[in-house]
Amino acid sequence: MRIVPTTPPPPSAAAAAAAMTQAEKGELENGKEREREQRGVKRPIVPAAIPEPFQDQIQSDFIVVIHPGSSTLRIGRATDSHPAAIPHVIARRHKQPGQPTYSDQWLVRDGLNKQEGNEQRQNGLKMVDQAIWSKKMSNGTRRIPVLPEQARAYNRQIRPAILDHSSGVKWTNTSHRPEYLVGEEALYVKPADCYNIHYPIRKGQLNIHSGPGVSLSAVITDLETIWSHVIQKLLEIQLKDLKYYRCILLIPDIYNRQHVKEMVTMVVMKLGFSGIIVHQESVCAAFGSGLSSACVVDIGDQKTSVCCVEDGISHRNTRLCLAYGGSDVTRCLFWLMQRAGFPYRECQISNKLDCLLLQHLKETFAHLDQDVCGLQDHEFQVRHPDAPALLYQLRLGDEKLQAPMALFYPATFGITGQKMTCLQQRSQGDAEDPHDEHYLLATQSKQDQSAKAAADRKAGPKSSLFDDSRSLDPSDRSHMQEAELGTAQNDSLASANDAEESSSAFYNRKTAISQFEGKALGLDKAILHSIDCCASDDTKKKMYSSILVVGGGLMFHKAQQFLQHRILNKMPPSFRRVVENVEVITRPKDTDPRLLAWKGGAVLSCLDTTQELWIYQQEWQRFGVRMLRERAAFVW
Repeated sequence: MRIVPTTPPPPSAAAAAAAMTQAEKGELENGKEREREQRGVKRPIVPAAIPEPFQDQIQSDFIVVIHPGSSTLRIGRATDSHPAAIPHVIARRHKQPGQPTYSDQWLVRDGLNKQEGNEQRQNGLKMVDQAIWSKKMSNGTRRIPVLPEQARAYNRQIRPAILDHSSGVKWTNTSHRPEYLVGEEALYVKPADCYNIHYPIRKGQLNIHSGPGVSLSAVITDLETIWSHVIQKLLEIQLKDLKYYRCILLIPDIYNRQHVKEMVTMVVMKLGFSGIIVHQESVCAAFGSGLSSACVVDIGDQKTSVCCVEDGISHRNTRLCLAYGGSDVTRCLFWLMQRAGFPYRECQISNKLDCLLLQHLKETFAHLDQDVCGLQDHEFQVRHPDAPALLYQLRLGDEKLQAPMALFYPATFGITGQKMTCLQQRSQGDAEDPHDEHYLLATQSKQDQSAKAAADRKAGPKSSLFDDSRSLDPSDRSHMQEAELGTAQNDSLASANDAEESSSAFYNRKTAISQFEGKALGLDKAILHSIDCCASDDTKKKMYSSILVVGGGLMFHKAQQFLQHRILNKMPPSFRRVVENVEVITRPKDTDPRLLAWKGGAVLSCLDTTQELWIYQQEWQRFGVRMLRERAAFVW
């Protein structure tokens, strides 16, 4: 018997609806969404451009943490115990023979070698000496001052001893004419070779000035070259594989928006990382030390930044950047040693190798221990390429204490005519970011303004500054408008204290800008000023109880006790009575303070709450800098 296949009957409408595929349902939902949009219902400003499967939590060994500093680049996988650290410098070969050689200076800076600067330096040194001699040693006796003349007679008669006719140090081999050299190789390029030396970051910002090869695009290209070289050579990751990796980029607390934008574009569009998180150094340093709240003092090679961090948020009003750091202490020590007859008379701060030697002498000899006094004998070696290894004897007195104390009396650096203190500036706006704070101010409704004015009147006398705004000049009014914005855009990110900062705090900040920008604040005064800018007394007490010192600029013996003593003596009496314990932390968990910010970035990558902060390559390509306003964990 033959079986004839039969055709199934057509399905009913109910069966067809039940058999509707998920894709068809999605199309239906999209159609409804288009209808709602046509009726005027608003969609989110930035729709999700990355499919959900790709937003799963990534393994930490596929995340690269980059902490670019003025003198050192620290980079590594989030799972590494320590990052790779190399000098953040590049040497580029001349494109045409006969070009003049250009080299960015390390210890030489603008504002030096002026008569006014020399007088200022002498006055600063007098204040340092007075502070040294006024404090008793731990045994209760007064220090005996040591004059430089006492060491000079000995040092001037010192002649070097030859340890070896070959120093064992060689110039970088450039016989194969590489286009560029990075890190240590760049530092040891022979001066006669046709290479320009560039530090892409100075004082925490991109090193853009009028010299050759230092335009914004050239500096970004240098960063791309250095980072890609290190990723391939030290992390052993091929550039073509970076599409499987993500990046956490650490930026300064006081940042230049245009510079950050260009760096993010370079990381995701040129290096090819699939995603990026941008975060501030102070917050990452707090993460790395295991503290939820702290006044973070980051003393780097070129700059010192102070900022109060509370519950993972950097309070904008407390940010302060001082234009001096460890390299200024090194140069100050060299000047003091010269006064004492420094026996290595050929030493020049314009020579890169001599700068490395002076850096080593500072790290070896300088201290903040006021119990160490009197003349002491030391020795050091000079090893330069194409020269014998030399051994020098050196006698020093108070110079080893005076140099690091210049951080508290910055007039001793002798820098004049420079902007020494920077505060967070208002955004100038970006054409690619239409919904910025200027937009928020322009579209703020009159109802909101009147409601805010009524609330301020009820709050008490602090709001009187805004009640009288009609009588203020336009510049004052603009700063007050900035104050209103600062809280308006913080609601979703900042803590309650940060989002509700008083109007008087903003007004005081405007006064502080004009008061401090031309003045070099000492380190202790900068810390006290930053804490004083916190919105509430409870926050201030938290900050006094947890002052975290990071970076390599204050790694001196007894630095923790010295700073703690100065803070205790200068803090307001009202807080001295209520703060149980003023604590200065220099090595939390016995960790190298230079690595804390990088380690904090690595910790950040492991947090569940971090997953919503990733900016993906496709999103950046489509929406650009607007993504930082949407995703950054700080107010952009």
